Amino acid sequence: MIVVNTGNGKGKSSSAYGMAVRALGHGMKVGIVQFTRAAQPTGEERFFRRFPQDVRLHVLGDGDAPQAPHAAQVRTAWEVARRMLRDPELGLVLLDEFTTALRAGLLGGQQAIVDLLARPERQHVVITGPDAPPALLAVAHTVTDMGRLKHAFLQGIRAQPGIEM
Repeated sequence: MIVVNTGNGKGKSSSAYGMAVRALGHGMKVGIVQFTRAAQPTGEERFFRRFPQDVRLHVLGDGDAPQAPHAAQVRTAWEVARRMLRDPELGLVLLDEFTTALRAGLLGGQQAIVDLLARPERQHVVITGPDAPPALLAVAHTVTDMGRLKHAFLQGIRAQPGIEM
């Protein structure tokens, strides 16, 4: 299945990482590519690095923590993702904030669709990020649009460990 979590609300990545944990619980190997990089390692990154035998994790960037993705870094991350999408050992591939790279025009959207559709038969893919493009929504089996009704950021509350990071 291809699952897309999109929209401007909170919970897109949280849901996706929950699916990665669920896949691990079923004995699947998981590939994760984070297409944006936080200023410091996230709780997800710290957690999944504990399972190097079962989780392949690639975080965009070189450790300098860019807030906005750079084209070369995104292309490198996409090449890692493409290798994961071709690997029949991986039961689930998570492309976190992938729609951000697509929207920024840093990747060829049509080629991404071709690569997603050419993955091994029993491999699931979960994609997160706001404003997923229509072509991606068309090939997805499940799409959830997470809308924001209220958010702590808009009340001046910074990101909190265990909740947003």
